[in-house]
Amino acid sequence: MGIESILVFLIVGAIAGWLAGLIVSGFGFGLVGNIVVGIVGAFIAGYLFPALGVSLGSGIVAAIIHATIGAVILLVLIKVIKRA
Repeated sequence: MGIESILVFLIVGAIAGWLAGLIVSGFGFGLVGNIVVGIVGAFIAGYLFPALGVSLGSGIVAAIIHATIGAVILLVLIKVIKRA
């Protein structure tokens, strides 16, 4: 993996984590936290979407949407666990 790929990976993670923080109110973890949430969200969505037969296509916008949906799922799970 080249440095450009790592940079794109981090940028997509940051954008996805930031968008998920806006969608799920009350959650924002700063730049590093948003990157981590976005990357973990991308892994969650990467596991769930193929199992459900969902495909968003390819490209940077699809990657951001994909990671954002996964990050929203992650933040909702965190919110539910914190309430319990």
